[in-house]
Amino acid sequence: MKRFRHVLRTLSVLPFLAAALLLSGCGKVLPPAYRVDLEIWGTIDDSDAYQAAMGEYQNTAKAHIGSVSYRKKAPETYREDLLNAFAEGNGPDMFFIRSSWLPLFKNLIVPAPEYQTSEKEFRDAFVDVAADDLVVNGKTYGVPMSVDSLSLYYNKDLFNAAGITTPPTTWGELVADTRLLNSIDYYGNIRQSAISLGTAKNINRSTDILLAMANQYGLRARANGFSDEMNVSSDPMRNALSFYSGFSSIGSDRYSWNADQHYSVDAFYEGNLAMMINYSWQMDAIRKKNAKLNFGVASLPQLNTAAPSNYANYWVLVVAKDKKAPSPSSGKVTFPVAKYNDIRIHESWQFLHYLAYPHPGMTEILRNALAPDSAVEVALKTDPAKEYVAKTGQPAARRDLIEEQKKDPWLAPFAVGNLIARDWRIGEVEAAEGVLADAIGSVNRGEVVVQQALSIASTQIDKLQRKASSE
Repeated sequence: MKRFRHVLRTLSVLPFLAAALLLSGCGKVLPPAYRVDLEIWGTIDDSDAYQAAMGEYQNTAKAHIGSVSYRKKAPETYREDLLNAFAEGNGPDMFFIRSSWLPLFKNLIVPAPEYQTSEKEFRDAFVDVAADDLVVNGKTYGVPMSVDSLSLYYNKDLFNAAGITTPPTTWGELVADTRLLNSIDYYGNIRQSAISLGTAKNINRSTDILLAMANQYGLRARANGFSDEMNVSSDPMRNALSFYSGFSSIGSDRYSWNADQHYSVDAFYEGNLAMMINYSWQMDAIRKKNAKLNFGVASLPQLNTAAPSNYANYWVLVVAKDKKAPSPSSGKVTFPVAKYNDIRIHESWQFLHYLAYPHPGMTEILRNALAPDSAVEVALKTDPAKEYVAKTGQPAARRDLIEEQKKDPWLAPFAVGNLIARDWRIGEVEAAEGVLADAIGSVNRGEVVVQQALSIASTQIDKLQRKASSE
């Protein structure tokens, strides 16, 4: 009889035990468990740039993450590959785009959930150009692993031979240096060039240099949601193109370059060019082509050192809005299929926060996608963004990492340049670059004066800007 009463007491307690197991500490039913696989597409980095971070995250978030993988795609077809994949519903979960492409992809990406990050957190963590590009109406649409801006490459041997002790900090100093560094014969042939400026086709990133100069003359883009609008026939642009094209005008006091010169990067590593303006990614290419070249890098010369400005060109990670759930027959479905996209977006943004943001105290907050109010603080072994810039040698996007890179003689000019950089979210940036290159070329050939060239360019640029704002 006693045994019978004990069994009854046990049975009466079971419903309460079950309820306790189903309820969280807040009295809510615990969400069902799930696990998803995440895939990233990119075209610049190799997979080993992310291997350690992906491995640590898979282990840290193994309750909800099956795997995180990275696929490097061919740059020639990258944008087309992305659009085709999304049209079929099987694109990546996260992917890199040029910051300028944001208008093209705005309908294919989704912002971070509000509980994941805030505008203040983003602006405190990253440089202004990234915040201005990626935070739209208070929502964060992407994160940068790195930002790159323009700096001055200079040949130390040619500077020493000319008696120049330091690289120029202003355009006025640079023009003065051209007279010491140029070697031009009686017929106007350039035997040694002071700097590769003035033309378009044989100068790497010529239009970015032109826009950097225009920024220094006061050109400002007007943000229009996901895109930017600039008046390319304005006074700052006219002043910039006049100054820039003067370096290829044989009658100019700064004549140093023309359309017959070797391609700028090649001329520099061959030792016949004293200075060029470029991004950090050219450092490794120059070293591989001429390991003995004695060169240095310095900050981009300024029109007004009290109000410095630069131009940025960089890639950002974004999260795809929609993707087909894996087929139940695949054996990989360990989540509520109806909630797949919600879970995938949550986990993608959670991974990006881990990957790119600072981690005070070396911890990260992880949440269940089906119960975002629940949060667990986990310890981290490494700072993924710090490890990334150390491994790749790229300038940092994060402010705290820029502070560290200030001590690096090679990266400091680029990293500090990121703090004062701007760019242009025009969508079809390749087409815009072609229009500006044509404007430079038409002035070089004497077909039109600067204002006429920019008026022609403005008509085409305005069409691209209207398309970017309407897409």
